[in-house]
Amino acid sequence: MADSPASDIARLSSFIAVADNASFTAAADQLGVAKSKLSLDVRRLETALGTALFTRTTRRVSLTDAGRALLDATAPLLGSLHEALAQAAHDSAELTGRLRIATSVDHAAQSVAAVVANFSALHPGLQIELLASDHIGDMVAGGIDLAFRLGWLRDSSLRATHIGNFDQIVVAAPAYLARRGRPMTAPTDLATHDWVALSLLPSPLTWQFTAPDGSACPVRVTARLQTDSSAALRAMLVAGAGISVLDELSARADLRAGRLEQVVVDWRLPGGGIHAVYPPGRHVRASVRAFVDFYRGGLGQLP
Repeated sequence: MADSPASDIARLSSFIAVADNASFTAAADQLGVAKSKLSLDVRRLETALGTALFTRTTRRVSLTDAGRALLDATAPLLGSLHEALAQAAHDSAELTGRLRIATSVDHAAQSVAAVVANFSALHPGLQIELLASDHIGDMVAGGIDLAFRLGWLRDSSLRATHIGNFDQIVVAAPAYLARRGRPMTAPTDLATHDWVALSLLPSPLTWQFTAPDGSACPVRVTARLQTDSSAALRAMLVAGAGISVLDELSARADLRAGRLEQVVVDWRLPGGGIHAVYPPGRHVRASVRAFVDFYRGGLGQLP
């Protein structure tokens, strides 16, 4: 390319934004520039390379083979450059602006809310909004800067950072166990108990246990009660409604207080991960990165 390196970087940024959004209009909104300027950047880049980077129709924009190759080669490099510049700005300037964080109701109450309070005290120039919901929404449409998700990320295209792990455990209230008896030998005993199902799960009635010797034990349960909220599930279990699986983070306080007890303790369920998820795009804002680092640093100190 004949132009200056700065011009090349600007045009590559425009190209990547269009590729990410599959739209010149959406990319222009994302970058805060005129659509005509974005179109000119891409056109000049195509002229310099001597090849078309996009196939344009009246409804959408899609990458050509050459465009896909250029995106794969340049996006990681440009992303690293943006992150280095953002880190330099973060190191030298106070965090300001707005930060919108989403997570599940239970995880918000159990850990994220306290982290938000402590982080906010360190960064008074930052406005933080914590959104708690057990339903996963579109991060871009919702204006979400950062989401914490527990479990398994079924969408491999998500931009995410793995920041911790948790175990899943079977629990019930002492009053329920006194009334119905404690599962004594193997997880298959759970099939005779009053199961409370979390309908958010892809298979809320099928569980794969591992024995102390490593052998597998699949269990199919039936549920008369179900809920789409992990917080409501925990409350129903504490009230003695039945038996179910909770993540150890959600159950920790109730186990310590004696409101819940763990059963079939010698058998293990698959563990899950704690993930920080970012919206599509190549740039992670300094405030988002700082909050993730702060959260990760305090993960082992959660109550």
